[in-house]
Amino acid sequence: MQKQVIMLKKEGYKQKTHLVPTKRYCQTLELKDNPEMIREYVKHHDEKHHWPEIREEIRSVGILEMEIYLLGTKLFMIVETPLDFEWDEAFEKLAGMKRQKEWEAFISLYQQADDKQSSSEKWQLMERIFYLYE
Repeated sequence: MQKQVIMLKKEGYKQKTHLVPTKRYCQTLELKDNPEMIREYVKHHDEKHHWPEIREEIRSVGILEMEIYLLGTKLFMIVETPLDFEWDEAFEKLAGMKRQKEWEAFISLYQQADDKQSSSEKWQLMERIFYLYE
């Protein structure tokens, strides 16, 4: 399993192509420094154990793609949206959805964040400092 993960990291991750121009947001969050809890957190995000309603709710607010990467206790999330996406409006709507509230309460057990915070309050938006300039 570990060898397969290393191969994926070195090969890269295929990206979807969308029919509309997109923009992306990058966020970070810390997990609790507990290897067993980190393994459980990863498990709750895999295809077999995820909550399908959460993916549906995320897409329902206009998010096209969401990826989370892990290094130690540091999480890095990429959110890809159409150009006309309104961050605050979408995440306010998402925070009010029943399953999303349950998910945030449950998953906060693993995160270094207040369990009463919404996703947009826990995850910190990051500033882009470099890209391959044109």
